[in-house]
Amino acid sequence: MRLDLLVSRRFSLSRRAARDAVRAGRVDLEGASEDEPGRDVAETAKLTLDPNRPARYRVKARLAVLVEDDDLVIVDKPAGLLTVPTAERESDTLHARVLDYLHHRYRRRPFAGVVHRLDKETSGAIVFARNRPALRSLQDLFRRHAIDREYVAIVEGRPPDSGTFAADLVRDRGDRKRGIARPGEEGKRAVTHYRTVERLDGAALVSVELETGRTHQIRVHFSAAGHPVLGDRVYRRASRESKVESRELEAPRQMLHARRLGFAHPTTGEPVKAQSPLPADFAGVLEALRGKSKDRGGKGSRRRIVGSK
Repeated sequence: MRLDLLVSRRFSLSRRAARDAVRAGRVDLEGASEDEPGRDVAETAKLTLDPNRPARYRVKARLAVLVEDDDLVIVDKPAGLLTVPTAERESDTLHARVLDYLHHRYRRRPFAGVVHRLDKETSGAIVFARNRPALRSLQDLFRRHAIDREYVAIVEGRPPDSGTFAADLVRDRGDRKRGIARPGEEGKRAVTHYRTVERLDGAALVSVELETGRTHQIRVHFSAAGHPVLGDRVYRRASRESKVESRELEAPRQMLHARRLGFAHPTTGEPVKAQSPLPADFAGVLEALRGKSKDRGGKGSRRRIVGSK
């Protein structure tokens, strides 16, 4: 049984209060302080709770850890949070939260090597290396694209059931935004594979797998194809058709989520797999679109694609 669950039951606390008490160092397990809420313990374990004990530390922000060992940690990035600081030197970033988490969990100076990034408004699974050998190994896997990663996105319009975008990308298309290389213009190779999972009213849920990993690749490719990611205020095409659709398609941020991440472990070579659940804002937009499809009584109605996972 998880320690926080046992504390909750033993001392009649809410699950959250029990978890906070453990993290604050107010719970002793078999006579010794224990600060890992997810630790497996016997239901008969000896527990003591001192609610008046000063907190050993205070965690600045919640961090959802998906996978963790001595070499790496995979966490669930929320939308709206930078992966790393920009030139503005933001203090609250995902990297800073990971460092804070590792420091308080292991009581020593932490190392969290940046392997890859997600856009600020993109949510989902992201890995950090916990030592330099692991960092070099993981960065090499990403450079060679020897990783398994799947994104899900809600895009505007009616894309084909499946397809591949293979247009090269440029850093500046002329307006300081990334874009598709024009004929004769040198760009970086970018390949995006997708399949449509579900058709909605004026939109579609798609599963996306990257053969390459260029900055903003998914957003640029789908926008160039006339199916911008819903809520993307940077790359959305201002075509007449999309303007008509957008009056009823709203989203609090770009509907792009890194759902699955997998690779060979940098030390053991064993498969490492992590899956991030859909965040509440993404799931809410998806359900709203499903409701619109139902309300329209079949016009542009929701349809799951045969063979989709």
